[in-house]
Amino acid sequence: MTGYLRRLVSSLAAYQVADVVSKFIAVLLLPVYTRYIAPSGYGVVELLANGVIFLSILVRFGTIEAFLRFYFSDSDRERRDALARRAVAFLLIASTVAAVVLAVFAGPLSRVVLSHRDTTTFLIAVLGLWAFTNLELAYALLRVDERLRIYASASLINVGITIVASVVLVVGLHQGVRGLLLGNYGASTLVLLGLWWTLRARLHPRSRRRRGGEPLPLLLRFGLPTVPAEISVYALSVVDRYYIYHDRGQSLAGLYSIAIKLAGTVAFMVRAFQYAWPPLAYSVTDEAHAARLYGLVTTYYVLVCGWVVGGIALLGRWALRLLTAHDFYGAYRALPWVALGWAMYGLWVVFLVIAGRAKVTMRNFPASLAGLVANVVLLVVLVPALGIAGAGIALCGAYVAMLGAMHLLTRRAFAVSFEWRRLAQLVAVIGGVAVGGELLLPTHGALGLLSRAAAFAAIPPLLYVTGFAHPGELSQARGLLGRLRRASVRPAGGAA
Repeated sequence: MTGYLRRLVSSLAAYQVADVVSKFIAVLLLPVYTRYIAPSGYGVVELLANGVIFLSILVRFGTIEAFLRFYFSDSDRERRDALARRAVAFLLIASTVAAVVLAVFAGPLSRVVLSHRDTTTFLIAVLGLWAFTNLELAYALLRVDERLRIYASASLINVGITIVASVVLVVGLHQGVRGLLLGNYGASTLVLLGLWWTLRARLHPRSRRRRGGEPLPLLLRFGLPTVPAEISVYALSVVDRYYIYHDRGQSLAGLYSIAIKLAGTVAFMVRAFQYAWPPLAYSVTDEAHAARLYGLVTTYYVLVCGWVVGGIALLGRWALRLLTAHDFYGAYRALPWVALGWAMYGLWVVFLVIAGRAKVTMRNFPASLAGLVANVVLLVVLVPALGIAGAGIALCGAYVAMLGAMHLLTRRAFAVSFEWRRLAQLVAVIGGVAVGGELLLPTHGALGLLSRAAAFAAIPPLLYVTGFAHPGELSQARGLLGRLRRASVRPAGGAA
């Protein structure tokens, strides 16, 4: 069990490093961008960026999900390479056809999506669709082989090019929304071409006579049933932005998008987990061992993400005052709810792997549809009264409905040993501190900042005194601390 957890942690580190750097620099640049781009402009960026991801799910036809699942069903290297070539070729053709069709009708489609005609901005988003779709599969090729160094290098290069290009385009050339989008998608295109070149030996067939690998129809039979569920889940996470943009105005949508960006601390953790967890989870062959591992990883995930969400709920106002222009301060109302929604999406990833392991992916769709319906109903009910806070609450309510339905649909197919007592303890302690701090502690000034920071720091000790940690976990933690102390003392001793 420990070996699997170490592999997961090392993979998470590689997948997080670029997101850490990107989110850190993006946060540092918020004071700059929010002075060059109005809230309405951020609403446009958020709308198109999420539209790119939404269409990418359709264009992929479940290819990446099927590739991840069947890659580990065969240990033969040549057949694995054939599977990779087949997936890359299919996705390249599908994404290119989709991009050409969208480009031809860019003018009228931009009016439908943005409520005004902006062909150039829409074409930049079309480039983003093509680059993002193919780059996701290129990254998947690195993840299945745990080529962590190349993955981290490619991701950091992507971040570096994006930041430089965006600053030049937005600040230097005053391109606003177009500059922000082009900096992002142009960088992705360059990194994609570089990865294809790096992986050229694998993507070029060694022998034309021996193809091997799973046939494309089998990949599609596995992958296509995942598409309606994935579309529903993603629609659940973006329907609030479309609703606010078209019904409540671009400026309010911009505030909501800033809340989403500042919740990026949770988002990058979730994305790293989403990338690292499926390959590791599918590689565990023993069913009983997998059931215990899935339950333990879920507990640790809730612990880490829950603590971060608690910190955002307590300290989000100060982050907004520090990092954005005054016009964006109202985003604090949605910030904790959006962060919680991101964290709950990571739990959905756990259930997707459970369904994939049991090969019951058809059950994903009813659960995701239940979440989408719940989200739409809650948006209509809550947003008129609560604004963007209502949208965040609706998102969390939708995830509760979706996760509950998914658990009911998959628990007999593969029974995971969830640690329900410890999960309830985490919700009670972290939720209690966050809600109590929000209701009782000051919302401004040095006293408010210090008292809320103290409440955030008190969460781990409260978990300890309430008996959250198992004796074995405490023993391993003490051993780790001892090794860290010895490692820190050794260089000084050597120098002496």
